[in-house]
Amino acid sequence: MLVNRLILGDNLETLKTLESESVDLIYLDPPFFSNRNYEVIWGDAGEVRSFQDRWAGGIDHYIAWLKERVTEMHRVLKPAGSIFLHCDWHANAYIRVDILDKIFGMDNFHGEIIWQRHNSHNDAKNKLAVLTDTIWYYTKSDTCIYNPIYGSLDEKYTDSFYKYDDGDGKGLYRLGDMASPNPRPNMMYEWQGFPYPAKGWRYEKETMQKLHDEGNIYYPADSEGNYDYSKRPALKRYLNEQKGQLLGNIWTDIQNVQSQSSERIGYPTQKPEALLERIIKMASNEGDVVLDPFMGGGTTIAVADRLNRQWIGVDQSAMAVKVTELRLQKQTDLFAASYTV
Repeated sequence: MLVNRLILGDNLETLKTLESESVDLIYLDPPFFSNRNYEVIWGDAGEVRSFQDRWAGGIDHYIAWLKERVTEMHRVLKPAGSIFLHCDWHANAYIRVDILDKIFGMDNFHGEIIWQRHNSHNDAKNKLAVLTDTIWYYTKSDTCIYNPIYGSLDEKYTDSFYKYDDGDGKGLYRLGDMASPNPRPNMMYEWQGFPYPAKGWRYEKETMQKLHDEGNIYYPADSEGNYDYSKRPALKRYLNEQKGQLLGNIWTDIQNVQSQSSERIGYPTQKPEALLERIIKMASNEGDVVLDPFMGGGTTIAVADRLNRQWIGVDQSAMAVKVTELRLQKQTDLFAASYTV
């Protein structure tokens, strides 16, 4: 299959030409069922025609229009592939029940990502302000690519627990228990004069020696600086070695593209690169094929290219293809992979 392609055309017709089980990850941000004219972004004839067609029969017509395309996306996904469908409150329930559950199966539902893209603001009278989008996450099978993702540790947490510093350049650390949570008869040995815990140490003697030699064990001391054997040694867990906090399905740490942002291209529904970077890293590896069948401003393609993924981007707007090409050109260097339009 040819990859690294920007394709101008109807994504349904393009999807039909792609080989079955040839794509590792699909992210799609289709036009929302919001009845807002900004969906006709560039004003291309193809965009206007599609906008009018989607709305001709209301929600049922919209779901049928989208379902036909998602059916083809399921076909082109590899068995270990994933799909992320970005939508909002207008149609998210219909999309899950009438499209994704039926095509991918409820057993392959992996999460409802709630992305907070706005801060609190006034909305219509007697109605809660809508601050979030939904990103449905499904896989083709129970065997899939999944790389855990981590966010920043909470500042209150780090201030409370990472409060030790030996001044040796290793930075702040907290103390971790070195006692085994389960009985470990083979780990019941005296260490540096300290008796073993009731269930034994957590580490073998060889590992304890390595931690000791590296200065990674905290030894309690009395007022005179001697070992206090009434207490127990602890493991030094350094802040700069932590991956961060394992993220769940509520993402509040990625801002929408702001007016002053350097990545802003003037596309009203443009998604931030950080959002796509997180999704692509989570559900694919370097060299994998990423498909965006509603390419728009090209964020998925630009990020996939930067992360050394292969990619295919499709849009029926000539302007969308051109804007995406310009974004690729800005980040091209001697090591960048070639692509075709």
